[in-house]
Amino acid sequence: MKYTSLKKLRIVISLLFFVLITLVFIDYRNILPEKFARGVLYLQFIPSLIKFINVLSISVVGFIVVLILTLLFGRVYCSSICPLGVFMDIVSFISRKLKKKKRFRYKEPHNLLRYFLLTVTIIFFVSGSIYFILLLDPYSNFGRIITYFAEPVVILVNNDVAGLLENLNVYTIFPVEVRTMRFELWIYPVLFLILVTWMSFIDGRLFCNTICPVGTLLGLLSRFSLFKIRFDEENCTLCGHCTRVCKSDCLDFKTQMVDYSRCVECFNCLPVCPSDAIKYTHKKTGDHNTGDTMIKVNSLQTDYDKNKRKLIALLLSVLAGGTLSSFGQNTDEEYKDSTVPEEKEFPVSPPGSLSIRNFTHNCTACALCVSACPSNVLLPSFKEYGLTGMMQPHMDYHAGYCNYECIRCSEVCPTGAILPVPEEEKKRIQTGIAKFVKDNCIVHTEKTDCGACSEHCPTKAVKMVPYEGDLLTPYEGDLLIPEVTDDICVGCGACEFACPTTPYKAIYIDGNLIHEIAKEPEEKELEKPVGEEEFPF
Repeated sequence: MKYTSLKKLRIVISLLFFVLITLVFIDYRNILPEKFARGVLYLQFIPSLIKFINVLSISVVGFIVVLILTLLFGRVYCSSICPLGVFMDIVSFISRKLKKKKRFRYKEPHNLLRYFLLTVTIIFFVSGSIYFILLLDPYSNFGRIITYFAEPVVILVNNDVAGLLENLNVYTIFPVEVRTMRFELWIYPVLFLILVTWMSFIDGRLFCNTICPVGTLLGLLSRFSLFKIRFDEENCTLCGHCTRVCKSDCLDFKTQMVDYSRCVECFNCLPVCPSDAIKYTHKKTGDHNTGDTMIKVNSLQTDYDKNKRKLIALLLSVLAGGTLSSFGQNTDEEYKDSTVPEEKEFPVSPPGSLSIRNFTHNCTACALCVSACPSNVLLPSFKEYGLTGMMQPHMDYHAGYCNYECIRCSEVCPTGAILPVPEEEKKRIQTGIAKFVKDNCIVHTEKTDCGACSEHCPTKAVKMVPYEGDLLTPYEGDLLIPEVTDDICVGCGACEFACPTTPYKAIYIDGNLIHEIAKEPEEKELEKPVGEEEFPF
């Protein structure tokens, strides 16, 4: 049939976006250039919207393109561009193959739930909190699924292949360290993955039309789209083929009605109609078989729409009365029994994030920077930013340190939570300051040489000075102990990562609430030899 090619085109575009976005997240070697990642993620709705608010640049208007596409063609973002939506289609496809007699049917929409979630998400966002977007944004959840589950599997396969090739003296592929994260951080991504997989397996796009705020918002706009799925009343034989393949449960062949707020433009219904009675067209209905399906909705549906608008207005009036906050500072760390724990007042947000507040207000925790970080220092937070910042990345200097010349996270961040910074400028961004705990240092506790922190400090903000300790120790004068020069420390964490003490470090980075600019380290000139001597040979 003539609509078969339209469905095939949709499938090709969907798989293309799905594969490319997946490659961006599993690029653990950072082979793909940053321009490739920005181009692939340009049309992701939530990241584009947040970045546009941050930078107000015409170069980041992907969300406007999505809105225009929705007004023209319906929810094509949900059907082809959203990677989580394509993932759900794959699960639904597997479900249909396993259950060959499985058929969809028209179901009443869960409007109370989906409009409530959309309303709460918008109110939180307008009030300065990204909490519900972080939890429900389809792109960010897909990113976490790939980073938490798929990327480690790819790395393990890479390491196995590298081990086999090493036995053959082939070193083209080399092993890569697998990122480790706290167990608690897996709870939400695991539950979300189970929920989405289950909902897709039993009922296609149920998640898109009940929970996803992006789907609900675009669904409202798609009611006014130019091109729509429309019934031809005279040719329709009420066979029900279209309803049985509608994965959004939005086609009612008995009344020839389409719920456009739930239709994701999958085009499954078009090629299965034996009488060519269902079309994808811009023509409205009239006396000549061009009827607009939505005009055909009876008075009960009209009353329902009025009640829906009243519900949204009521939710807005009730929820807007509360004061919401998106930034929860957590200064009380839980530690095991220790005499001198690391008393960090603030966590460390990545260079380019400007401040902790700016970062937590704009990061959707998609984990792309976590996946791209070559030193594995960026890890999802658990309680560092408070409850509303859970899963947003922070600098974990027990796991790694920030390479002095690396700007990868600022290049790939799609929301502007980490703004692009030149390499030379990044070298002076002070994300935190090193704090030295003498009672944890092995120079003091074990009377032995160390200096690992000073050796790894790229700005020499940590230097070794003569140790003044127990005068009864015969070799005390030979020992050196760290000393920190605050104004040239950039908070890269190389000292904390290198420190050998456990479980708590003798030197650690306390984050800056607002990032500062460190002074340039002084460069000492080499001493010239006294007098002029001839070259000996």
